[in-house]
Amino acid sequence: MSESPPVAKKERSLLRSSGVVGIMTMLSRVLGLLRDVVFASYFGASGSADAFFVAFKIPNFLRRLFAEGAFSQAFVPVLSEYRTQRSHTDVQQLVNRVAGSLGSILILITVVAVVAAPVLTAIFAPGFYMAAEDGGEKYALATDMLRITFPYLLLISMTAFAGAILNSYEQFAIPAFTPVLLNVCLIGAAVFISPLFEQPIMALAWGVMIAGGVQLLFQLPFLLRLKLLPVPMLGFQDEGVRRIMKLMLPALFGVSVVQINLLLDTVLASFLQTGSVSWLYFSDRLAELPLGVFGIAIATVILPSLSRKHAEQSGEHFAHTLDWAVRMVLLIGLPAAVALFLLAEPMLATLFHYGSMADRDVYMAAQSLRAYSCGLLAFMLIKVLATGYFSRQDTKTPVKIGIQAAVANMVFNLLLIGPFAHVGLAAATALSAFLNAGLLLYGLLQLGVFRWQSGWGAMLLRILAANVAMAMLLITLLADTTQWLHWGLTERALQMAILVGAGMAVYLLVLIALGLRPRHLKA
Repeated sequence: MSESPPVAKKERSLLRSSGVVGIMTMLSRVLGLLRDVVFASYFGASGSADAFFVAFKIPNFLRRLFAEGAFSQAFVPVLSEYRTQRSHTDVQQLVNRVAGSLGSILILITVVAVVAAPVLTAIFAPGFYMAAEDGGEKYALATDMLRITFPYLLLISMTAFAGAILNSYEQFAIPAFTPVLLNVCLIGAAVFISPLFEQPIMALAWGVMIAGGVQLLFQLPFLLRLKLLPVPMLGFQDEGVRRIMKLMLPALFGVSVVQINLLLDTVLASFLQTGSVSWLYFSDRLAELPLGVFGIAIATVILPSLSRKHAEQSGEHFAHTLDWAVRMVLLIGLPAAVALFLLAEPMLATLFHYGSMADRDVYMAAQSLRAYSCGLLAFMLIKVLATGYFSRQDTKTPVKIGIQAAVANMVFNLLLIGPFAHVGLAAATALSAFLNAGLLLYGLLQLGVFRWQSGWGAMLLRILAANVAMAMLLITLLADTTQWLHWGLTERALQMAILVGAGMAVYLLVLIALGLRPRHLKA
């Protein structure tokens, strides 16, 4: 199938934008890994670390629902429509009223949550509340930290609101770079502030709240340059705000099913042995690296484009863009999943096996990382395929699918947690993700808005052959994993660089040898 010049131009623009977002996100994720290296070194997989991860995960989970999840998916299509069909004054009015309405709701939620922190901690970590072995110390510590970290939800949600505006105007780099500031603040808190506290882990809670304010202030000048700096005002009766709220309510669940599943893992892990929450956290962080750098980056750049194409009733271009996004996910996601599975212990040892992080912690986290890696492709596909619905202002269908996936996840959790403990929780999340992605894809095909473009058969054969070759090389080169625990940082880093570099080289060379060319990524 030959592509028209407008489509080719759009695809090249999407590829460049994805690259920009990917690079910025990579910087953020690398610093995020450095942050987790610092966490592992300073706090290990201790009870206090478990408490912090719960206190951070609660507002972070809600942030992904309100900000990156439901709100952005509901706001960007409406804003794109306003930008396409209305005046700049109308766009400014929408921005003002959304800022005031969203901000007022978040302030109310934050106040209630700070007051009800003990209840929230008991709900999200019931194992902490019921534990007797530590005298309830983890529960009390998590509650104290939650009161400090929860205002982060307000600050980072407004940051995401600003980022959604910038993304809608193709200003992708700034929102993608902003999370770097969170990691810088948390690293600084661990290294410089934690020694000042009687309970050192408390410094991380303050670092979270400070980071929220820093990220919001960072984006405001760029909104001013677009002449869209919001002047918050209540606007619950505004037509645009009401449409966003109508789209957002079901999307609160639908877009964030993966995050809900991960949070359920934390709830159930709180009943398991000490360290389980931390093992899941460290393995999830590594799985999040390719998901954030590639999956979320692709979904971020196609949402405004798909929203405009839907508003312009350009069905052919809509289908072409969605097909391109799925190809990119498969091309990048499958080798990332294979590499995470094969290199689980070496990666965790290289990044985290310092200070308080014990040998056993590496082995236990590696097991859950392998389970998460099996679902990585599905995690990435969910981000992209859900965008196909949200860009059409259809939030009900992903919600129905999300409910089915969430119920399945809970069933898998109950079936697998007994025999496999924390690994069973990660495996359940992976299985439910495949169900979610499969149902999303089936729905788009039934609607006719996603259509397989030419060249899929050849691309699949190339990708599968390249992955087999890469896996065989990594298995051949990989030393006994126990050696990694005894090597120093330099030797670990050198060996990891060799493995990753050789794997990437073989993967690309096989793709090229089998005929993959840049034009195949656009047609």
